[in-house]
Amino acid sequence: MDKMPFAEPYKIKVVEQIKQLSREERIAKIKEAKLNLFNLKAEDVYIDLLTDSGTGAMSDNQWSALMKGDESYAGSRSFFQMKDMLVKLLGMPYIIPTHQGRAAENVLFSAMVKKGDIIPGNTHFDTTKGHIEFRNAIAYDCTIEDSFDNESNHQFKGNIDLVKLEEVIKKEGRARIPFVVHTITCNSGGGQPVSMDNIRKVSRLCKKYNIKLIFDVARFAENAYFIKTREEGYEKLTIKEIVSEIFSYADGCTMSAKKDGIVNIGGFIALKDEELYKKCSVYTIMFEGYLTYGGMSGRDMAALAKGIDEATEFDYLHNRIQQVQRLGKRLEEEGIPILKPIGGHAVYVDAMKFFPHIPQDHCPAQTLGVELYIEAGVRGVEIGIVLADRDPVTRENRYPKFDLLRLAIPRRVYTENHMEVVVWGLKQVYKRRESCSGLKITYEAPIMRHFTAEFAPIDNS
Repeated sequence: MDKMPFAEPYKIKVVEQIKQLSREERIAKIKEAKLNLFNLKAEDVYIDLLTDSGTGAMSDNQWSALMKGDESYAGSRSFFQMKDMLVKLLGMPYIIPTHQGRAAENVLFSAMVKKGDIIPGNTHFDTTKGHIEFRNAIAYDCTIEDSFDNESNHQFKGNIDLVKLEEVIKKEGRARIPFVVHTITCNSGGGQPVSMDNIRKVSRLCKKYNIKLIFDVARFAENAYFIKTREEGYEKLTIKEIVSEIFSYADGCTMSAKKDGIVNIGGFIALKDEELYKKCSVYTIMFEGYLTYGGMSGRDMAALAKGIDEATEFDYLHNRIQQVQRLGKRLEEEGIPILKPIGGHAVYVDAMKFFPHIPQDHCPAQTLGVELYIEAGVRGVEIGIVLADRDPVTRENRYPKFDLLRLAIPRRVYTENHMEVVVWGLKQVYKRRESCSGLKITYEAPIMRHFTAEFAPIDNS
């Protein structure tokens, strides 16, 4: 008997008009933006894959909750709705709302990180690394070597290498390591998941040395989906049951709720330790707001309570991740080099293989992002030498293993037809790839330069 095709577990109720500029208009717009895709106006982008952060479509239940949000400054009903959901899901009793994920990092790291500290982890996200280095501390990458081998089919390339982690603890000393950060899924490493086995073993190692384990959980629900579908022994558990086990191994977490919370703004810190909660509370009030709103409106907390419940259901996750998988497979069919296995929230195009004639100093992924926008009006984001930034001590460029163009898919927003436009655009650029030259940076900020950098074409004449 033929199997019924899989379809979206929702129907479309509201639409937003988008427009496609002409090629000539797009060339003019990207020049005005100094060849930085962040500088484009959103209305000048046809399909926006810059990020999946805060760009998802909320459900009818979320919109309903939003309308009933309690905007009280202290003791908001919406805060307790959000807190109750998070405590039930994560098993951590202390919840601090923040306006987004980097704000959660700012508060927690203000309480925990000092000059000279070392924070081991798995390919730290840009804001995570930025907050560490801003405090004159060091982000130490302990990701497994398979993560840097595109020929490897390892199913959990986000894993921390236990040998690397223990070596840095022994070398640098427990006193210099306030915590280990485990990012699930690992965004900067290609949206790759972390296995439950690795989470458990990292937790055990941290306990051995009395070091706290902090999760960055912007996409923890997607990670739970991969554990359910890839890791032996978890196939019969629900997503929520898997999530409960994941968080049982951590001392705390930061979250950008704009991803797996399916809201447009918001984040939080969740902790098990009351003393650490009290330390963070001081910085929360200084930087974010009172403890029961922390930079979030009541309506957004109410929407988050619903969104995080929806995001930890299998049908939603299966549709969300399969859309990303299908885009990756279509690109592979067309000969476009991508990072493998395909991750959870995005497809990463390998720009150094796409443009083998463009040296990494000439920003191949940034070049590809500009060319894709010109070709099809599609906006992605560079995850390469520009994002890697400069070494905080030597001020020399850091050279990551890959120079990637990330195509991050917003949740419940685009159809398969939109994805085919993305495939078409990359095909057209690939056909003329040898005629493309690289870019040079003409302006950069001293930290997290990729957001505001300006570029100019390399003159090969």
